[in-house]
This record gives sequence, structure tokens and C-alpha cells, in this order.
Amino acid sequence: MGIEIIKGSIDYINDCEEALVNSELGRKYFSKVGSARKALEEGFHKKEMYIAIDANGNCVGFIWFILGGIFHSFPYLHIIAVKEESRKYGIGKKLLQFFEESCFKDFSKLFLVVADFNPDAKRLYESIGYTEVGIIPSLYREGITEHLMMKLREEKE
Repeated sequence: MGIEIIKGSIDYINDCEEALVNSELGRKYFSKVGSARKALEEGFHKKEMYIAIDANGNCVGFIWFILGGIFHSFPYLHIIAVKEESRKYGIGKKLLQFFEESCFKDFSKLFLVVADFNPDAKRLYESIGYTEVGIIPSLYREGITEHLMMKLREEKE
């Protein structure tokens, strides 16, 4: 599946909302009607959203990252979501690759959190070089533990 990643535009909010609310992350954290849209509006307003577009020009997923998001010093992957019918085609990996390529130019470390209810995502992050550096109980929701993960830029010799 040919994918292009472009700077986010509010024109894609409906597709992004669909991808988010129909994900495990969306069901746990954005179950209140309108809450996902409100969050996404913030991401678009801050110009922190990037959209995965297929060959037909359709939005199939997105990534939202904040450059100085963790400790006001390092990029933080805030949300990544792929539309249900577009999963299993490597779009999430392409979005992660975009995040890393964009950020490792200027930063030596990248961060994200992954919830304990999402072990498949945690395994994916570990498989591409992220290491757990901490555990944060009840960070976003009471009873859900987040695993703080970090990836270091590979230094070229």
C-alpha cells in the first residue's frame, strides 16, 4: 500500500476521529462522545499532526507528536492511530518511521507511553528499538498503567 505522510490539516479531522475512536486507545481514553474530536482539534491547531494518505488521496491514519513534549526537551509521540480497515498493512510502522526520521535529525532521544492494556503495541515498540525506562500508574486513567519508553538515536561512526 503506497502511503504518503503529509502535514496535518483540519480537513482530515473526520477520518482521524474515526481512526482514533475505533482503536483500543480510543475506546479506553476517548469513550465520551466528542472527546476525541476535541483532542484532535488541539493537535491540528498546534500543527503537531501528520496524516497518512493512500494512493487515492484518502486519510488512512495519523500521528501526533510534540517536539518538546517530554521534559520540554525531547519529542513525545502523543497519539498514533490507523483506520480499522487499513490495519495490518504497515501504515503504523510507516508513521513511526516518519516520526523517527523527522525527530532524530535534531534530537538524540524519543519518548512515548504505551498502556498496559496494549501489549501488542508494546512488543512492536520494543521490536523497533524502544526500551522501557519507567512505569507510571494511573497517568491518564485510574487503574491503567503506562509504560514510558525511550529510543536513542543510533550514532553514525
